[in-house]
Amino acid sequence: MNEAHPPYWDQLDADAQFAARAIAQVLDKPVRELGPDVARKLLATTPPPQPLTHLDRVEQLTVPTRSGELRARLYQPDSPPADPRPALLYLHGGGFVLGTLDGVDEVCRAITARSKWAVLSLEYRLAPENPYPAALDDSFDAFTWLCRSAPDLGIDLDMIAVGGDSAGGNLAAALCLRHRDAGLPQPVSQVLVYPAVDDTFAAPSWTDFADAPLLTSTDARWFWEQYLGPDHSGPVDHLAAPMHAASLRGLPPALVLTAEVDPLRDDAEAYAARLEQDGVEVTLTRYSGVFHGFFTEVGTFAKTNKAITQVARHLRTVADGA
Repeated sequence: MNEAHPPYWDQLDADAQFAARAIAQVLDKPVRELGPDVARKLLATTPPPQPLTHLDRVEQLTVPTRSGELRARLYQPDSPPADPRPALLYLHGGGFVLGTLDGVDEVCRAITARSKWAVLSLEYRLAPENPYPAALDDSFDAFTWLCRSAPDLGIDLDMIAVGGDSAGGNLAAALCLRHRDAGLPQPVSQVLVYPAVDDTFAAPSWTDFADAPLLTSTDARWFWEQYLGPDHSGPVDHLAAPMHAASLRGLPPALVLTAEVDPLRDDAEAYAARLEQDGVEVTLTRYSGVFHGFFTEVGTFAKTNKAITQVARHLRTVADGA
């Protein structure tokens, strides 16, 4: 990184500054210039020989959906109790274009170990090969399958939540809206980590952190274009951009986490404010000193550990309050 640091540089903590320098060495061009195939190779996560969080039961599964079978990974807490356990459907980030099961393996392990919830991580279809609503359809079908298969998996049908980071946060929010609109049973909670919820790019953070590490404003716009696809025209509906929903009433309780140095920050916090205004129980936490993507980088950021602990505490509170 050049010596002439951007204005936000001093807002980053030491972990984030170190990570930003490392990212700059890997990404010598913006993601939009690299294109999906090259970006996927450069940013692919290789699992360590030994995971940071050991679990006795991690199963590779296939989930049947309208598009065929999709890969998934089911994480079960150690020492299973006699009663069915709660479960979280986790949807990875990556701008709808990037992201894999391996990329969120460590965070799913940590959530499972600390919350004592099972976690189902889904490898949904990616854009631009599969534009909207493919990823949402996959998420919807996986949630339906998880509910249907709950007895066989030792999962409590009445205690299934949904969550995700970035694009996965968008999909989690949209899944809840889709269930509400269709009159279907809602997830018991939605965990939205710096979710991408708006396509207007008008909030101050889009300008303040336009060249933020990992996700710049121009790359974020490019990701949206890939997700919507070349054939999209007209207004964006609320299942693609949840902020467009006329009302957020009737949605499940939400935990919303944001990063201080992130173009998406203000949109995600505005969504949390709208949830609260529309009568939805919501907890919002902004993590200072970090940028977009920190949540899944277990072992890189100290704030990652705090955020995962908060998510686990939230899930335990949801289960205890049932």
